[in-house]
Amino acid sequence: MTVDEGSAGQRLDNFLMRELKGAPKTLVYRIIRSGEVRINKGRCAADSRLACGDVVRVPPLRLAEKTADPTIPAREFPIVFEDEHLIVVNKPAGVAVHGGSGVSFGVIEQLRRARPEAKFLELVHRLDKETSGLLMIAKKRSALTHLQDQLRDRETGKTYAALVAGAWPASRKVVDVPLLKFIGSDGERWVRAVTDPKDPQAELAKRSISLVRITESLAGYSLLAVTIKTGRTHQIRVHLAHEGHPIVGDPKYGAFEANRALARGPLRFDRMFLHARHLRFTHPATGETLTLEAPLPEDCEKLLAALRQADR
Repeated sequence: MTVDEGSAGQRLDNFLMRELKGAPKTLVYRIIRSGEVRINKGRCAADSRLACGDVVRVPPLRLAEKTADPTIPAREFPIVFEDEHLIVVNKPAGVAVHGGSGVSFGVIEQLRRARPEAKFLELVHRLDKETSGLLMIAKKRSALTHLQDQLRDRETGKTYAALVAGAWPASRKVVDVPLLKFIGSDGERWVRAVTDPKDPQAELAKRSISLVRITESLAGYSLLAVTIKTGRTHQIRVHLAHEGHPIVGDPKYGAFEANRALARGPLRFDRMFLHARHLRFTHPATGETLTLEAPLPEDCEKLLAALRQADR
């Protein structure tokens, strides 16, 4: 097997587990340890890093054919941008980005099922299940590492549209409040703001920064543009709720009674109004700066239209 650009930089064991479909992990590690696997005719270890053009030799193996999980439906998602390096999709609300934590599958599993010929499809970042909008998926390992480096170094611009309860103060442009992840009594993952330096867990909280701008003031609500400078779990949701302006429809940190009233009322709005609307990043291969936008979903636009009508 010859290593292509999409597998460059990958560990040998991970490469073989992907290429040798149906091979148990124990078998992969056994043939590596025994010296039966060679890279460019030389001995190697499980953690050996591969380079583009490397030739990996493996002994003849009889493997059970691994078939795709029939319970995962093949699904394509609305594409905002795609080339040979990456895909940017407009994820609908209510769809997880990946399986786990009680979810059988998500965007990445469904996309892989829809594109069985794709050798490499990996999430660059994540969005909450309840959040809609722009989601990046790498088609090559080099693109994955390049884009994740940009995210880690805060060199990307990710701006969300959020509708919150109440009148957001125009002077409140920066929310710089540390956040702490924890597992609640319900076994779910939660996040809380930590503002008291005497809090016994204050040292565990991570600095989190959100930039907030009002884009529209409505009847009892504010439509905000929130740009995150750090990418903490539930960051926007907790920051805005901490400021006393929870996101409309947020089932975890929002106003439960207000959410229920909206869901049962004439508007029937029963989702969280948080949408990854704008994304700016440097293309991992060309170096070009890309700025992408996903329009607000129809149900969000309908809610805004109704609130504007109520303002008249």
